[in-house]
Amino acid sequence: MFGRRSQPPDKTAEQPSRAAAPSAPVPTAGSSAVSAPRSSELDQRLSDLKIAIFNDLIDSVDPTELGKLEPAQVREEISDIVAEIISMRGLVLSAAEQQVVIADICNDVLGLGPLEPLLARDDIADIMVNGADKVYIESDGRIELTDIRFRDNAQLMNICQRIVSAVGRRVDEASPICDARLADGSRVNVIVPPLAIDGPTLTIRKFKREKLTLEKLVEFGSLTPQAAKVLQIAAAVRCNILISGGTGSGKTTLLNCLTRHIDTGERVVTCEDAAELQLQQPHVVRLETRPPNLEGVGAVTMRDLVKNCLRMRPERIIVGEVRGPEAFDLLQAMNTGHDGSMGTIHANTPRDALSRVENMVAMGGYNLPAKAVREQIASAVNVIVQASRLRDGTRKITHVTEVVGMEGDVITLQDLIIFEFEGEDARGRIIGRHRSTGLRPAFWDRARYYGLERDLAEALGESHV
Repeated sequence: MFGRRSQPPDKTAEQPSRAAAPSAPVPTAGSSAVSAPRSSELDQRLSDLKIAIFNDLIDSVDPTELGKLEPAQVREEISDIVAEIISMRGLVLSAAEQQVVIADICNDVLGLGPLEPLLARDDIADIMVNGADKVYIESDGRIELTDIRFRDNAQLMNICQRIVSAVGRRVDEASPICDARLADGSRVNVIVPPLAIDGPTLTIRKFKREKLTLEKLVEFGSLTPQAAKVLQIAAAVRCNILISGGTGSGKTTLLNCLTRHIDTGERVVTCEDAAELQLQQPHVVRLETRPPNLEGVGAVTMRDLVKNCLRMRPERIIVGEVRGPEAFDLLQAMNTGHDGSMGTIHANTPRDALSRVENMVAMGGYNLPAKAVREQIASAVNVIVQASRLRDGTRKITHVTEVVGMEGDVITLQDLIIFEFEGEDARGRIIGRHRSTGLRPAFWDRARYYGLERDLAEALGESHV
């Protein structure tokens, strides 16, 4: 059979010392059967058998040859070899148990091991692995502990290594923190000992297979059709938009939704720490930062990317997350003809977002008067969209706020749409409504230039959720 080194060795089923999975082809977030609940004794027996069979498998195959096959072919090849090993060892397994063993070993070699059933689910937003014995998920805004377990921290560390190596990064004692991504764009953060005391910690911000749109967010109740229309017009007329919010509030999702309304003829350059934006336009250049190498040199920072993309004739610049001195370079870009640029920032209110931008400019070492920096911000940023994750787990757009200008030393803002909290229902879910303030936006002239002023006027009527 293709990919084999030799016939599977005839060994006893005692537990070998070797149990860590090898480095394998790129991870595949997909097909895996979800195991039915089993007793702890049966779990332990199957775990011991899987380790023994796995080690036999490694002796039986040539990874170089397997690497030449498609993932589906590799899975079929491994399934055949594992079935043959089980037969040669004379192991007594039911058909269901054999399928569980084969599926788990295939996941170990090809995918992310025990996490594969979770990756196959589309209702999970986050997967949080706190060492080998604790795997949490967030689903429907609630965090819950799963019954998923790794064999040990060595297996978990191997999975972490496989994820980060697929995007050319590394994680070890010398470099214990790493940001990466899965093949589908899901964001990954890994932190390992000695910084993570209880074992490797893996956090996956999982993307839904179905690409979200503003219309879908309306269905979810995150905003109203009128608010969605205002945001759509703001993106289409090349307003510079800053999306503000806390962790897990949906900033990147909203940014993806807004970029869908960029004209297909525009050249868009994206700058990200770990590439996760999913733009649908045909002319997109994606840039990603790079950490330093083993000698501590060769790092490419977000600021380097933003500076360089100014030389790439971009019509729009999209920064995945603004969190450092690159804020100054982005402001310069917004003020020098790159209208329609967008980015996200961690902040709790639109006013806080502007304060954070001001602080980030100061981080770059620029000795500029506060008023001069604020004038740059006021002339660069047109709209701030505030996303929030409410205490019931739902996500809402709470403010669509416009930067109007300066009054003295203060940047003036005006809310176009706000979410008003009204209470909660019997199930503890937040009740409220989105309300238009009735103010005419400062980008009205832009909308008129693009022939969208009538749509904007209709969208700013009062609306409810």
